[in-house]
Formats: sequence, structure tokens, C-alpha cells
Amino acid sequence: MGKSTQLKKVLVIHGPNLNMLGKREPGLYGTLPLPDINQKLTELAKTLGMGVDTFQSNHEGGIIDKIQSAMGNYDGLIINPAAYTHTSIGIRDALLLLSVPVIEIHLSNIYKREPFRHRSMISDIVTAQLAGFGPDGYFMALEAIHKILEQP
Repeated sequence: MGKSTQLKKVLVIHGPNLNMLGKREPGLYGTLPLPDINQKLTELAKTLGMGVDTFQSNHEGGIIDKIQSAMGNYDGLIINPAAYTHTSIGIRDALLLLSVPVIEIHLSNIYKREPFRHRSMISDIVTAQLAGFGPDGYFMALEAIHKILEQP
């Protein structure tokens, strides 16, 4: 059986305040603005022979709606739930609807920060978690999903 020639698509979801990257605490989150991260994700996806769509929302319901709309439309999902990492059962429940690889990413190492940030509501249901690599975490996650999807 040969590999599918259909273009694999990944959805990348950015949570609250990530639209302020480059302006918000650059010492912690870096200076690369979100549009630049999205552009680099698009370029990397092309290099990998994949498609990528990006979405950012400061609203929990918008993120949940986007996750639900991913069902049957994407082969993988990368999510940085940002502050909702620590609070959103709704996002967790939406992610449980998916049967594709899901990678949780965080720009900073949430385990080296305030104690309330140490708990992720989704870490036990995602395929993998990357934290502390800055914007590179997004690119590492896309490469990881590519490798997972290429496995027989």
C-alpha cells in the first residue's frame, strides 16, 4: 500500500494575548510578532509538502468553535492555549473530539514560572507538549506532526 498523495493539513491555534507577541513581555516571549511566526509556519509547511492554516483568538468560545470545525478537515493540530492552558475544561473537551495528532506548545517553560502555570488542563490528552523553545516550538511541533503523519 503506497503513501497517500493528498496534501496533509495542519491547523495552528494561538490563544489569548498571542496577537501581542513582540510587544508583550519580549524578554519572556521574544520579539517575533505573530504574523511573522505564521509566515514562517506557512513556509515550513510548504517545504514539508503540507498545508497549514493559522487562527488566533482572545476568546475561549472562538477557540472551541475552531477546534470543533477542525474535525474531518485537518490531519493534525498545534495549539498554544496560552492562559486557557490552566483553566479551560471547554478547550480540553473540544480537543477530545479529535482523532488526529495534537501538540500543545508554550513559548516559555510553564514549569519554571508561577505555580498556577504548572498545571495544563490538556497535557494528559495531547500527543506531545513542547515548552520553553520560544517561537521555535511552533516549528518543532509542525516538523513533529509531519513525522507522525509519515509513519506507516
